[in-house]
Amino acid sequence: MAEAHQAVAFQFTITPEGIDVQLSHQALAEVYRSGVRSWKKRLARMKNTVLTGVYPASPSSWLFVVTATLATMYMGSSDPSMGLIRKIQEHLPTSGSPSGQSQAVLSAVLFSTLLWLLLIHAMRLCLRMLLSYHGWMFQQHGKMSVTTKVWSVLVCLLSSRQPLLYSYQASLPHLPVPAVKDTVRRYLESVRPIMRDEEFDHITLLAAQFLDGLGKRLQWYLKLKALWAGNYVSDWWEEYVYLRSRTPIMVNSNYYGMDFLYVTPSSLQAARAGNAVTAFLLYRRKLNREEIKPSRIPGTVIPLCSAQWERMFNSARIPGEKTDTLQHCQDSDHVAVYHRGRYFRLPVYRAGRPLSPREIECQMQRILENQSPPSPGEEKLGALTAGSRVPWAQVRKQFFSSGVNKRSLDCIEKAAFFVTLDDDEQGMKGDDPTGNLDRYAKSLLHGKCYDRWFDKSISLVVYKNGKTGLNAEHSWADAPTVAHLWEYVLATDAFQLGYNEEGHCKGNVDPGLPPPQRLLWDIPPECQEVVTRSLAEAQALACDVSFHVFPFRDFGKRLIKRHKTSPDAFVQLVLQLAYYRIRGTFCLTYEASMTRLFREGRTETVRSCSAESSKFVKALEDGEGPELCRRLFQLAAEKHQNLYRLAMTGSGIDRHLFCLYVVSQYLGIESPFLSKVLSEPWRLSTSQTSVQQVELFDLVNHPEYISLGGGFGPVADDGYGVSYNFSGEDMINFHISSKQSCAQSDSHKFGDQIKQALLDLRDLLSEDDRTKKPASKKDI
Repeated sequence: MAEAHQAVAFQFTITPEGIDVQLSHQALAEVYRSGVRSWKKRLARMKNTVLTGVYPASPSSWLFVVTATLATMYMGSSDPSMGLIRKIQEHLPTSGSPSGQSQAVLSAVLFSTLLWLLLIHAMRLCLRMLLSYHGWMFQQHGKMSVTTKVWSVLVCLLSSRQPLLYSYQASLPHLPVPAVKDTVRRYLESVRPIMRDEEFDHITLLAAQFLDGLGKRLQWYLKLKALWAGNYVSDWWEEYVYLRSRTPIMVNSNYYGMDFLYVTPSSLQAARAGNAVTAFLLYRRKLNREEIKPSRIPGTVIPLCSAQWERMFNSARIPGEKTDTLQHCQDSDHVAVYHRGRYFRLPVYRAGRPLSPREIECQMQRILENQSPPSPGEEKLGALTAGSRVPWAQVRKQFFSSGVNKRSLDCIEKAAFFVTLDDDEQGMKGDDPTGNLDRYAKSLLHGKCYDRWFDKSISLVVYKNGKTGLNAEHSWADAPTVAHLWEYVLATDAFQLGYNEEGHCKGNVDPGLPPPQRLLWDIPPECQEVVTRSLAEAQALACDVSFHVFPFRDFGKRLIKRHKTSPDAFVQLVLQLAYYRIRGTFCLTYEASMTRLFREGRTETVRSCSAESSKFVKALEDGEGPELCRRLFQLAAEKHQNLYRLAMTGSGIDRHLFCLYVVSQYLGIESPFLSKVLSEPWRLSTSQTSVQQVELFDLVNHPEYISLGGGFGPVADDGYGVSYNFSGEDMINFHISSKQSCAQSDSHKFGDQIKQALLDLRDLLSEDDRTKKPASKKDI
């Protein structure tokens, strides 16, 4: 218990002579340094708040306005304020006041400040109006109208000052509420290929009744909310889709990210953990200082919303019987570590400074070498976060609300992030690379169902052979935000921090570094019974999930772009073709798009199965001529791109209908149309996660440093979850999930169909190139 006493600043005992107080100078010094570090962060936040609050202007511009006003007053013949400075001077207090000259200067300064704030507001309003223009997105690639050129120059001028992470937040436009008739029209258009005639006639009738009656009333309430809220979708989406779900978040909600595919920077588990934890903390420091560059639309200056970064670290999902909540702490000086059934608290600061990578490695090695057994009920305690939410909420309230259990639980939930030192070995290498990748994905998604803390916003997993991975809780942010962090961690680990020749981390070690602290628990038998039931539920869910992960190396986006086709549209049409071949029909298809062009934007659905895509697939499968198939392919790809643009610019279908449904539930009114729409299953749920920080990876000189990206579980019991990303120019990675309990779905068979569809579409488009190729002299 020596390590526990180091956290106590003083002790006292009561003796016949009185109270004997014993101070721990080391503990008091740590408390002092912690306070200093906290105040430094507060001052930095205050500074960033000022810089962000005046953007797109700068604080120094205030001095320019004041100087210009005073110079005009005393050097010019006219009053620049048109009498306002004199009015301000008249209302200044006169008792004990300075001279009239000083009052005039003070009045001029006050006027200049008001003018400066007004100019900031005007600039911000202009920038918001400019960012509300999305016509550039719908123009043909390479052809820019005069309007768009002028707009682009104005955006560049107003955003020329180097922004902080949150500088654009106040200038982003609000998500618009589409016209309800337009949303319903687009919905009917999207379901036509997957419905029989009688089904489509029925839903058309319900839609007409909705538009003529309830739709107008619900739309009015939604527009009222849009005027009041920063985003009319995001808070309801977070609450009703994520936090109010009572089913397990493991598999159903959480998602994962993978390590490098071909290389492992160090095979030492503790060393890899040391560098990875350091990289996380470096990213957190950049985040606290707002030094992370705001994300933008690739190839443009158009900023994206950065609100999702706010709860990345020091956050956890707290279970409730009716709804969960998100807990976020401003700061945390430790990480929580799990190894062989024991939980540890690992401080990441020492004497006011962050631990070096080598020091964190030594601390991790101490945990690995710790032979103490788990306390009763401790080993599988994490299963509570993997099972249904209601039992976890009840147990938390009953057994974790006070005493040692509360202190240990607080240590986990308030940690910067969670780390699992896994005893398994994962990765592609071995006798069965394909099967190894599948097992790697399953391990990252659910592990043993008790060796992850699925409620933490971020959980780092470090395997015995040095491979790493990441598991993320979904309610606080979407995959691109977590992917941005993971790209930085991988690049910093491999290229910036590095390892010595023996594979150890670099840096010095303080010999007086105290060991990590074991967390203590008192888990009664009643609680252990709930843990056992939650574990059984989670294991059944985990065993039912089937994964197939594979890199497709025959070609990538280089070849696709050569055919003047969007890589994303190409892959979506591949998925439609593969699904049709394996099922003989089409299905409702979900592709995640983002709405971060707007304040607090999150996601929107692109309904990838369209009339154009189904016509193309049927023509190809019916053996129609190549020329017709290519023409239909281009129409389908263009349609998909248009749907994606509509989703990004606030004219999607599903979030609008979802919010209308929420309003109807608040009003206590049932809508047959909305109930039907929201009950339709997404049998094909897809998502692309693009590499956002290309500059971090030199794939020309180091092509082996590529990641497979990440994936998620299936959304429908009889459907597929498909995640894909483009690695470099010549590789596409796929993560396919399904449920083994469904006889109709098979991840490996679907993967085989995807590979064949990729080759078939390549051949179709390449044949067009051969027919267009001019004849050479030899041919003549």
